[in-house]
Amino acid sequence: MAATVRKEVAERVSALAARGVSVGLATVLVGDDEPSQIYVRHKRRDAEEVGMRSVHVDLPATASQAEVEALVRELNADPSIDGILVQLPLPMGLDSEAVTESIDPGKDVDGLHPYNLGLLVLNRTGLRPCTPSGVMRILDHYDLPTSGRRAVVVGRSFLVGRPLALMLSAKGADATVALAHSRTEDLAVVTREADILVAAVGVASLIGARHVKPGAVVVDVGINRSDEGLVGDVDFEAVREIAGAVTPVPGGVGPMTRAMLLSNTVWAAERRAGLRGS
Repeated sequence: MAATVRKEVAERVSALAARGVSVGLATVLVGDDEPSQIYVRHKRRDAEEVGMRSVHVDLPATASQAEVEALVRELNADPSIDGILVQLPLPMGLDSEAVTESIDPGKDVDGLHPYNLGLLVLNRTGLRPCTPSGVMRILDHYDLPTSGRRAVVVGRSFLVGRPLALMLSAKGADATVALAHSRTEDLAVVTREADILVAAVGVASLIGARHVKPGAVVVDVGINRSDEGLVGDVDFEAVREIAGAVTPVPGGVGPMTRAMLLSNTVWAAERRAGLRGS
């Protein structure tokens, strides 16, 4: 499915090129965190494969807040850059919220700038967070209805949980949504009400068979490192016997997150070219 999205993006990039418009994605990596290096490398490769211009800047872990924000301002001012991605988390001592807020909202292809999150709250067109967008695309692709369904999102981060709850409850999706979290009492009682259950907490195998209503759609957003490799927030083997559908980790939501980053970038370029409203 991620390959399908990438193909769509490549076609849109090609259509822009025919108009003389190139699409540029800038990635910024501060420090030498190995998982972050891998993520950025994959994102750059994805961009190049769909015909985008990929620009990458490495900053040392010793970079100051002022230096990071100055780089972001330079990229904001560069007309050849349509999307800016500052890889999170940043090294200790740096304010990631301030860095995110320094990105031009029109180039915020992570969809995390307060302006873009505000557009989401208002259900107005704008750049959306990539992982929630990927989840919504999965549900749509597999014809898994949301209208009138009960959805429970476990996890309340502004990266995934809160924006996804808004997307599921928005007009057009029309799910009835509950947002659960680490302080939810009797979590299994809440999650067993869900026709659509999304786990986005970052706790390995938090969701087991007792948490799942028979036939429910279960979407596992969690990525946790273990001795056995990457595992999700869902005990996949236990839940697959009960759920109507369940996404795996790895290979489920992760590839869609990267694909939606590309989709956001080409959308931003189309808007710059006047092909979309502001």
